[in-house]
Amino acid sequence: MEAGVEELMPRLLPVGDWDLAEDFDPTVPPRTPQEYLKRVQIEAARCPDVVVAKIDPRKLKKKQTVNISISGCQPAPEGYSPTLRWQQQQVANFSAVRQSLNKHRNHWRSQHLDSNVIMPKSEDEEGWKKFCLGERVYSEIDALPNNENIGIDYIKVGFPPLLSIVSRMNQATVTSVLEYLVSWFGEKKFTPELGRWLYALLACLEKPLLPEAHSLIRQLARRCSEVRVLEENKNEEQISALNLIICLVSRYFDQRDLADEPS
Repeated sequence: MEAGVEELMPRLLPVGDWDLAEDFDPTVPPRTPQEYLKRVQIEAARCPDVVVAKIDPRKLKKKQTVNISISGCQPAPEGYSPTLRWQQQQVANFSAVRQSLNKHRNHWRSQHLDSNVIMPKSEDEEGWKKFCLGERVYSEIDALPNNENIGIDYIKVGFPPLLSIVSRMNQATVTSVLEYLVSWFGEKKFTPELGRWLYALLACLEKPLLPEAHSLIRQLARRCSEVRVLEENKNEEQISALNLIICLVSRYFDQRDLADEPS
């Protein structure tokens, strides 16, 4: 090493002077600790002062950074803050749903899906949005033609989070789909289709949470509080659904700083 470098990086272990022999073979394992340290010193001396990494941008996944905000939720409008008893009951119900899902997961996973149920690949964001929300919500169509003779067209109205479907989703897929729907919700209105899937995906999340999931559910709770404040008609059913998601994130998944103050 150069003298200037040694001043900045002093030797922590004593290594005697080493003569770079022509027969030095780095592939031969060192026989003594001293020989190992000398080989490390030789390799370090051969490293360039500056190294530039060659990165292929195409191989980088989008949204790699996980941002965890510590900001809380907006308070519920007057008269719509849930009671503590109600929140405790929802947590108990949710816990029972999770236990039942885990207990019977293998059974539901073995059930055959209908021929029209084609689950998108984990990385297919647009495919999952259409699958969960349906063409009506995804394309923001106010109404679809009502044809009672053909039954329910799940392609148009979205597939519900059936146990036979969610039981087939591993944790990576659960987190990915949750990310897609939370991202969608960040710019769109709350709908019953969205609410059902958010509840089901939260029920499938394993604890302890991974950092990505932790960030997502906090983002979800804050978005629910924003939509709740902006709810002009004070739709009681929708307010209750938003309260439920905030309750589960804050009280079941231990994000207590996001919890609603009991009314």
